Amino acid sequence: MAGLRKILIILLVLALVLLALVFSLNNQMAVSLNFLLFETQPHGVAVWIIMSFVVGALVGVLLTSLATIGTSVSRRTLKKRLDRTEQALEKTKAQNDRTL
Repeated sequence: MAGLRKILIILLVLALVLLALVFSLNNQMAVSLNFLLFETQPHGVAVWIIMSFVVGALVGVLLTSLATIGTSVSRRTLKKRLDRTEQALEKTKAQNDRTL
C-alpha cells in the first residue's frame, strides 16, 4: 500500500511539473511589475505567476511553523503548570490526611 501511495505522489508531482511547463511555454510575453517606486526587469507572465505561488507557499509554511512553535511552547508551559498544581494538590492531600 505504501508503494502504491509513493507511485501516486510521484505521478501527481510529474503531472504538476508538466502542467507548469506547458503553462510557461504558452505564456512567454515579457512584462515588468511596478511597485510604486520600484520596477522589475521584464520576465514572462508564467515566471511571475509561478514565483508568486512559490513565495506564497513559503510564507504559508513559515506562518504554519511559527504557529506550531507557539502552540508547542504554550503546551509545554501549561504542562509545567499542571504538574506543579498536581504536586501542590498531592501535598495538600497528604497534609489533610495527617491532620485527620
